[in-house]
Amino acid sequence: MSTHLVVMGVTGTGKSTLAQALAQRLGWPFAEGDDLHPSANVAKMAAGIPLEDADRWPWLDTIAAWTTERALEDHSTIVTCSALRRAHRDRLRAAAAGTLFVHLVGSRELLAERMAGRAGHFMPSSLLASQLETLEPLEADEPGVVVDVSGTVDAMVAQVLEFLA
Repeated sequence: MSTHLVVMGVTGTGKSTLAQALAQRLGWPFAEGDDLHPSANVAKMAAGIPLEDADRWPWLDTIAAWTTERALEDHSTIVTCSALRRAHRDRLRAAAAGTLFVHLVGSRELLAERMAGRAGHFMPSSLLASQLETLEPLEADEPGVVVDVSGTVDAMVAQVLEFLA
């Protein structure tokens, strides 16, 4: 059976960095969730307007379809997705058996600092607060692991690999 890792968390946690490192280490197909957003979502966020669930559902369905296609080929996958609410994660989990979450967490200060140093990304720092307010952390009955982002990428990769073992 294939495994599908959703590297999740609010903006600035380093989802893409960790997911790329995991994809390189595991050799699994990787999708950058930000690249799967409809252009209207990107424009909205770039304008500093938080997404609502009505904006997110089509995006989540696109991610779920990508994962499902690979699951049908028995390929494990890695995808980045904020997956801020339980309902978002339930939708992704329903798409493919073996879906697990890697929830990246860090202090508001660290995330704001990272966002301030990030160039060329459509997500403005002003949306960090709304994402933190929307976030529903992984619950005990959700398959996944919580990873603190204050460590090195290598340490985070090791923690995820230990979880997968």
